[in-house]
Amino acid sequence: MHQFEYRLVKGTMENILWKIVYKGFEPEQEGLRETICALGNGYLCTRGAAVEAIPSEIHYPGTYIAGVYNRLPTHIAGRTILNEDLINCPNWMYLTFRIGDWEWFCPSSAKILFYQQELDMKQGFLYKKIRFQTHKGFRTRIEEKRIVNMAEPHLVALKYSITPENYSNSITVRTMLDGAMLNMNVERYRQLSFTHWQPYNLGRFGEDGIYLCKKTSSSDIGVCEAAKLRIVCGNKQKNISIEVLKHGKAVIGQEFRIFVEKGKTYDIEKIAAIYTTQDAGIKNPKTAAIKHLKNSKWFNQSLNIHIKAWAQLWDKIDLYIQGDAFSQKILRLHIFHLLQTASKHNVKIDAGFPARGLHGEAYRGHIFWDEIFAMHFFDFNLPDTAKALLMYRYRRLAQAREYAKVNGYKGSMFPWQSGSEGTEETQQIHLNPLSGKWGADHSCLQRHISFAIAYNVWRYYIISGDIEFLINYGAELLFSIAHFGASLTYYSNKDKRYHTKGLMGPDEFHEKLPNAESAGLQDNTYTNFMIVLTLLYAEKMLKIIPEKNKIRLLKKLGIDQAELKFWHKITYRMKIIINEQGIISQFAGYFKLQELDWAYYRKKYKNIHRLDRILKAEGKSPDAYKVAKQADVLMIFYLLPLSEVADILSNLGYKWNKNLLRKNYNYYVKRTSHGSTLSKVVHCYIAHILRKKKEAWDWYREVLESDIYDTQGGTTPEGIHTGVMGGSIDIALRAFAGVEITDDYLKITPKLPECWNKMKFQLCYKGKLINFKLSKSVLNIYISQNNAESFAIKFKINSSFFTIKTNESFKFSL
Repeated sequence: MHQFEYRLVKGTMENILWKIVYKGFEPEQEGLRETICALGNGYLCTRGAAVEAIPSEIHYPGTYIAGVYNRLPTHIAGRTILNEDLINCPNWMYLTFRIGDWEWFCPSSAKILFYQQELDMKQGFLYKKIRFQTHKGFRTRIEEKRIVNMAEPHLVALKYSITPENYSNSITVRTMLDGAMLNMNVERYRQLSFTHWQPYNLGRFGEDGIYLCKKTSSSDIGVCEAAKLRIVCGNKQKNISIEVLKHGKAVIGQEFRIFVEKGKTYDIEKIAAIYTTQDAGIKNPKTAAIKHLKNSKWFNQSLNIHIKAWAQLWDKIDLYIQGDAFSQKILRLHIFHLLQTASKHNVKIDAGFPARGLHGEAYRGHIFWDEIFAMHFFDFNLPDTAKALLMYRYRRLAQAREYAKVNGYKGSMFPWQSGSEGTEETQQIHLNPLSGKWGADHSCLQRHISFAIAYNVWRYYIISGDIEFLINYGAELLFSIAHFGASLTYYSNKDKRYHTKGLMGPDEFHEKLPNAESAGLQDNTYTNFMIVLTLLYAEKMLKIIPEKNKIRLLKKLGIDQAELKFWHKITYRMKIIINEQGIISQFAGYFKLQELDWAYYRKKYKNIHRLDRILKAEGKSPDAYKVAKQADVLMIFYLLPLSEVADILSNLGYKWNKNLLRKNYNYYVKRTSHGSTLSKVVHCYIAHILRKKKEAWDWYREVLESDIYDTQGGTTPEGIHTGVMGGSIDIALRAFAGVEITDDYLKITPKLPECWNKMKFQLCYKGKLINFKLSKSVLNIYISQNNAESFAIKFKINSSFFTIKTNESFKFSL
């Protein structure tokens, strides 16, 4: 049974397609709903937890601010380790009440008569309606609206409406800024240190305001939250006497008591402003928060400007689907959450793109390679945001250079997991929740993260045409990574090829060969291929940037002509292992591994996504078997057009054709557990280009269902999966609409799914807004002209080339 409703009693279908609706309070589903109903604006994000709740096994209030990390030591498994976490900031939301002197209301402890919550994605707010009854028979209706303001990133607000249905009595309302928050969202991390905050300052301002200031224990980041409160009945503000409550130096609250009359509604409005010492131009976050709050409007006015900001975003970014309500709704949900993780506000924020959003504490809020699946969304829709995310990497080039140097490499080697500083944040040991044992974690050997960044730099340039970024930042990023990639290789006189060793691929289940003394594998195909791709991008870039800039950059990076010749040699002599049947080996020695009895493990464990944990709990090792967590070899064919893959392999001296892709897909799909949601994205795209329509569609449904149904069984309550969300949009545009980027033109080869009748979307390409309307039979294109300069874009639609000018409508029969 689906966990959310498609239909409401009232409302048009168009309205329904903008909402996620949950009916009934289900404690076991609360964690998932908190993530799905989280609200954010790129600067901060607040989980959709009950405002009346404190952290418990049912509820987990969480607010996370982009770039606010802290590092703590933990003594565990006989050693002391350091972990840096995106930290749970003080809870600004807390608000509850009680009737007379009875118990304080909380959904998980009350007798609920009616419960419904709606995430309105179009207008960007969360709405809850609850009816409950006390043991004395008093019935109360509660309605709540909540926003994290997209127009004013430091502002959050809620309106909490109380209606006594069958009684008149006094009620006491209590609200708090709760600074006693811990990082406890992920159960398997709870053996690690989780107290990140130190008390700093709290107090009252004016007649209706309070503030709470805290500092992180090691990163020394100051955060201040200021809140004001009022109560309105019948459009008139009530005069109330507010008592300030203090619980040590961690919590400050407000409390007031009023008499409520049966049938009347009392609106309690709480507005809060949040600032940190990391905010640009902010010296004192307390002063900034109080000043902002004093100048801010109350809830309805804040809601109006917030809705307007979301309307402007959706006007540019909405992906319209006709014929498939589920796809339409979930694609909008994915767009909504990507925009809450990174938005226009990121231009002023030095923060990356966390793999699990700002929605929870999984992966400790770190930045991985997942952005390779989502960056295209920002490239095409919010190029300034895409650039800001790349600038996060650029600002950490010095740390990447040092990381490469201490590991014996040249250039810049970015960490597998990055946080605040750009140093390696990958955990040293990892808990297997099935066995309860801690084991060594070698995933930092996934050096391919650097080449993902290079890929993102090149894609951003090709889509945006931002030559200024390329000259000032992008070229240095890409050349530094290319320098590193070349230094990873070594030459073998035996086969006259360049090789790599000591690395891990995206698969992650394989850390080394069986019985090997040290971690790392030789000639991971994906990594080797991405090194070649990065070097080829560097060669292209040399022809693009002006000569004087090129000379200055190469001198700065210590790259001479001999080095460039070395790079070029690698592009046609890199080792890729392909057997006689045309199967590309994931790494050297892969074909000698044992086959796994997949039927046995599926029957015994049902869910075998994390086969690595299952095998280790049995005393075995995934290193011994042909098993993969996710697509590894096949990633190559997800990232690049087949023609480009064929050209690179041909240049390396390997024969390739589409039939070999089919063989490799059929080979590896049988040996992959899909322990990462990203795997389904890759397999979906490749099944599509192989014209396996039903299989591709089945994969796509799984991609769409990943977070909304928490198909991995407990991971979504710990945060969204930004990669799969970005991947779902990428497949819709690149596979189904058939939009493919080349260096010189846009290629369009539409193949709509059977249940999709129409698509409508806009893309920003070379600074121009292109409007697409697509049906099974017709493609309409219109290029908007946003300045006086006329512009033309070259298209290849199916097999024909066309040049379309701005302000020109173009219609193509499919």
